[in-house]
Amino acid sequence: MFNLLDYDLDALLAWFSELGEKPFRARQVMRWMHHEGCDDFDAMTNIAKTLRAKLKELAQIRAPALLQDSLSGDGTRKWLFDVGNANAVETVFIPEAGRGTLCVSSQAGCSLDCAFCATGKQGFNRNLTTGEIIGQLWLANRLLGAAAADDNEEDNGRIISNVVLMGMGEPLANFDNVVAALRVMLDDHAYGLSRRRVTVSTVGIVPAIDRLREECPVALAVSLHAPDDALRDHLMPINRKYPLRDLMAACQRYLERAPRDFVTFEYVMIDGVNDSDAHARALIALTRDVPCKFNLIPFNPFPHSGFARSPAERIRRFAGLLLDSGVVATTRKTRGGDVAAACGQLAGQVRDKTRRSGVCTLHTMEEVFS
Repeated sequence: MFNLLDYDLDALLAWFSELGEKPFRARQVMRWMHHEGCDDFDAMTNIAKTLRAKLKELAQIRAPALLQDSLSGDGTRKWLFDVGNANAVETVFIPEAGRGTLCVSSQAGCSLDCAFCATGKQGFNRNLTTGEIIGQLWLANRLLGAAAADDNEEDNGRIISNVVLMGMGEPLANFDNVVAALRVMLDDHAYGLSRRRVTVSTVGIVPAIDRLREECPVALAVSLHAPDDALRDHLMPINRKYPLRDLMAACQRYLERAPRDFVTFEYVMIDGVNDSDAHARALIALTRDVPCKFNLIPFNPFPHSGFARSPAERIRRFAGLLLDSGVVATTRKTRGGDVAAACGQLAGQVRDKTRRSGVCTLHTMEEVFS
């Protein structure tokens, strides 16, 4: 059966046309699915009974099954969702004053093997479908809505106001499914999110950054984590294919169509590895021609990582050097660490198909990008 969560509006319009149905019916179903969180065709009361019967016969609205729901002491909430064949992915909701951010996964595992990331250490199984990506947002809205109702909270607007594709996997290595999910997030018949409130985080796959610029420019965050190629090659093997010079040029091109006038550079702070004054000065020189802001991320430990978090004073000193040069730099507050929901800690359950020996080869990455 067709899973309608796999369809953005254009795809849904095409499918309804094949059924001999008028376009407004597709828009009605889109609103029922995403505005109302409805997965029961019989409950779609403004749709003709004959069409409802046809939909029940041919289609379903199926999100990943919930396996685990964890609540941190700071209010962060992490869900583990079943995506089949012994794979599960994690999704995190971060409540803050005035907004709620959902961190969404795009792959079961990750092939890129960044040295500081728990997801990459699990290996890679497959790309998530559009329905599995958007299904995380669909389910989170339902689960958070139920919790708000149980707490007798008033509806002060959308609970999830921002979405970041910063969970398990590299979004731009699953380009087509991710872009279809982005279009649903942005569609007024679905979630109606602003392009400024949807962020794709990438390790820096240059051709895919250029393609995203053309097809669906949203806010862009780049996982940088090193100021020179030698160190970045060590921390992030993708850099051997797309070095920093090429990545900075791609960021400049992206800004021509981006909804924000800057790129966010994410930079994990690892004690004794990338956190010296010299590293900060090199970062300033590297990004001088790219309008940007830095988000410094204290390293979040996971078993057998071999790394430690930079001391708080070292992080403050590093941020101060960036700020003194005129660069905006913030330090991310660690959230959800007590339930392994912090940045770099997401691991889920992955049935690894790469049989990687610890180094992500370009051959493996080409297999995933194809």
